[in-house]
Amino acid sequence: MITSKIKLLVIDDDDINIFIIKKIVEKTGYNVEMVAKTNGQMAIDYINMTISLQESLPQLVLIDINMPVLNGWEFLDAFGLLNIPNKIDMYMLSSSVYENDIEKAKTYQSVKGFISKPLSIERLTELFKMVEQQTTES
Repeated sequence: MITSKIKLLVIDDDDINIFIIKKIVEKTGYNVEMVAKTNGQMAIDYINMTISLQESLPQLVLIDINMPVLNGWEFLDAFGLLNIPNKIDMYMLSSSVYENDIEKAKTYQSVKGFISKPLSIERLTELFKMVEQQTTES
């Protein structure tokens, strides 16, 4: 299987969703370091701290849309201001079924796709495989 660790950041204000994602991560069999933040501001603070400590940034970020403090869209706007050169795969992970949310996600260059909740083991495994391929190519 995989030898390197995948760093995953989950931004979601629902503890149950975070718990479910953690269980799905475990079932994929990948070596994953998962960090969860309950709003966009906490995620921005985490990314800034990671940069200041010169640690590796997450390779994959799953972002809920509706959260307090900074929602998913506001997080993406704030993240864009950080001018991070590293490629981070970001996916909106939402229970929203509104077409305008799916279309809005496409306007962000950093967002690779829109995933409707609940997240499946198959879909997360697919994302981890893509991260793994990018890691071996770089």
